Amino acid sequence: MSRRCELTGKGPMTGNNVSHAKNRTRRRFLPNLNDVTLQSETLGRGIKLKISAAALRTVDHRGGLDAFLAKAKDDELSTSALKVKKEIAKAQSAEA
Repeated sequence: MSRRCELTGKGPMTGNNVSHAKNRTRRRFLPNLNDVTLQSETLGRGIKLKISAAALRTVDHRGGLDAFLAKAKDDELSTSALKVKKEIAKAQSAEA
């Protein structure tokens, strides 16, 4: 399993550990990933995703998973999140 957010695409970054003597060694900054189950109002079920804490706040800010996925770019989403986005769009078009 890759260390990548399924909604935003945020992944590990690299940098330096800097000692008091200014010695530099390479290190990785890993994203704060959490396994969460988000509820979809349109589908009426929960979807399990591995997302960053920042993405979880953004989902809450935008008004839920359905609203977030409607605005999200397809190239940032994982394959499973893209499948859910298409399911939601299909269900919403069937309702209208």
